[in-house]
Amino acid sequence: MFKNISVGIDIGSYQIKVVIAENSKEKEKTFPKVLGVGYAESKGLRHGYILNQEEVAKSLRSAIQQAEKTSGTKVRRAFVSIGGVGLSGITSGGTTVVSRADYEISELDVQKVVDASQSEIPQSSIINQRIIHTVPLEFKVDNKLVYGRPVGMKGTKIEVKTLFITCTERHVSDLIETLGEAGVTVEDIVASPIAASLVTLTKTQKVAGCVLANIGSETVSIAVFENNIPISVEVFPFGGDDITNDIALGLKIPLEEAEDIKRGTIVGISYPRRRLDEIISARLSDIFDLIEAHLKKIGRNGLLPAGIVLTGGSSGIETIGDFAKASLKLPSRIAGVSLNEGNKGQIKDASWSVAFGLCILGLNEDDRITDGVGTIKVASNEIFKWLKKFLP
Repeated sequence: MFKNISVGIDIGSYQIKVVIAENSKEKEKTFPKVLGVGYAESKGLRHGYILNQEEVAKSLRSAIQQAEKTSGTKVRRAFVSIGGVGLSGITSGGTTVVSRADYEISELDVQKVVDASQSEIPQSSIINQRIIHTVPLEFKVDNKLVYGRPVGMKGTKIEVKTLFITCTERHVSDLIETLGEAGVTVEDIVASPIAASLVTLTKTQKVAGCVLANIGSETVSIAVFENNIPISVEVFPFGGDDITNDIALGLKIPLEEAEDIKRGTIVGISYPRRRLDEIISARLSDIFDLIEAHLKKIGRNGLLPAGIVLTGGSSGIETIGDFAKASLKLPSRIAGVSLNEGNKGQIKDASWSVAFGLCILGLNEDDRITDGVGTIKVASNEIFKWLKKFLP
């Protein structure tokens, strides 16, 4: 029985999480088996950006050592998430003429039209950015929409609309260098919302249309899905820490106490409930106003049947689900993680979804496309293999 091991590392602003998983290729297993996990407090980061590589590397080594100890496996290579306020999505279109004399569309034509869509991105939008994922959203042949693969069809002209997920070039370089300092080789870099979606969303939700919102300590990252593929990605510079800070200021209490109140873990002490609700609601309103504005920008506000799915460390706020439903006028739920029996206890909640999703990508090696570290390159007949990553 063929076995394989994959390592996923999620470097967040609050915690660094490491998951080591094993794929035994047994079809009855829904997810890989988790061999070990590790975590450490993040230091040297701000809004997802690395400010002090030495501090981040130290935290990273601590989390890795925990995972190695519990799994009995040495970590040398890993799939790593990338987030931060520099992560964004750019949609661009391209057109090309079918090259063959018999007008049959080849894989080369598909590659050419995707490249053409990349060349149409305004220079001002791509400067200092690196493309980490390329996702074809729709194809047209002779102005007619194509459902599925255009390869093998006949026509004179092929068009594509493509989503390019980008991140700041400096951030990518710093991430790779920091992992190197910790003794880890980066196998690939994946946008955090994409990795999380593999664990927190079902195929049905992604086909119908939904938005996954990861509310972290310093950022809120969203990924909008439709027809089983991501159609938009965005990151906002707000997060759970802003709520904690507001509670501390509003109630005149220490930050540690404010964090416990936010998470609902404090007992034996009472605070003015009405005042506390006002403070939390004000900040949540800011967050969901940004999400609503983005959905309006891409023409999806109020039009996602599967609604909004909330994950991340601050998704545990008591009233957040109802607040999201009222603010966005969409169905709302808190993400859960369904695991195989052997994994229960190691991964306790959806805050581990990014690291675990990275493991899943790493174990699906046959479907993985890389062109250098962290760049998903659509090439040859691999263009649709990339889309397979979003299947459950």
